[in-house]
Amino acid sequence: MKAILQDAYGARDVWRVGEIAVPQVTDKEVLVKVQAAGLDRGTWHLMTGLPYLGRLAFGLRRPKNPVPGRDLAGTVAAVGSAVTKFAVGDAVFGVGSGSFAEYAIAIEDKLARAPANVTATQAAAVPISGMTAIRALHDAGHLAPGQRVLIVGASGGVGSYAVQLAKAFGSHVTGVCSTAKIDLVRSLGADRVIDYTHDDFADGTRYDLILDIGGSSSLSRLRRALSPRGTLVIVGGEGGGNLTGMGRQLRALALAPFVRQRLTPLVPKEHHADLERLTAYIEAGNVTPIIDRTYPLDQAADAMQRLIAGQVRGKITITT
Repeated sequence: MKAILQDAYGARDVWRVGEIAVPQVTDKEVLVKVQAAGLDRGTWHLMTGLPYLGRLAFGLRRPKNPVPGRDLAGTVAAVGSAVTKFAVGDAVFGVGSGSFAEYAIAIEDKLARAPANVTATQAAAVPISGMTAIRALHDAGHLAPGQRVLIVGASGGVGSYAVQLAKAFGSHVTGVCSTAKIDLVRSLGADRVIDYTHDDFADGTRYDLILDIGGSSSLSRLRRALSPRGTLVIVGGEGGGNLTGMGRQLRALALAPFVRQRLTPLVPKEHHADLERLTAYIEAGNVTPIIDRTYPLDQAADAMQRLIAGQVRGKITITT
């Protein structure tokens, strides 16, 4: 099968198109014929091998899995002997291993039936970013109707879902983004949009919940914008240093016992229950996947270049 292959860590030129064998399923695994795959910051970390601590999980000197990509949507091509929820031909979406390929393996518990009212390309843009957003707001943030929420990084993959979900939860939403993306964040339903190139979100307004998505603001600045008993959820490790990528998260955890505000990082988790929650919002029309651009598989490196340049509005998808 055709796939993107990576034999070393580095920049976009470590990706190449090649041919490898179709992977074989084990008992609890599903083989998915990939129609589309999503691109996110996690894939950049796997491409570069940064932060270095992450290499303990994904390979010390080179990637354990030579095929990048995790988000996927497609149809079930084969199932393991212990798989009970899916059958060959089912349309699914979720998180797999090596989704930048014509076929990819996924664990049964990280898949769900695809929403009925979106295309496979749209479905592929949902899993990791959508699950991160819903867990940040609901599970970590404990967001309640009527609360004021600030979303820093509102125009990106996670942010575009967070704005829509927060509105669906009945909250007052303020989104932070660059000038070029103000129109997008407004279209997502934000009640207020702050252009970080001209205005400071820590301008005296206090929020019940702040989601800082891959940002670089100091804890002190974020806390100034947080209500006395509000919650700060730090999502992503950009700007956290090349060693652990979690500098601010660790400082937040160290400070949390001594302040009334809740300061918490989001612990990564991928489960079909969150995909099913997202499906309900998508099928009800409360959430729409925002696709910036779609690239063919052999242009995956170009897609990554656009992502790391900060040009993406919503999500990028790759078709096979």
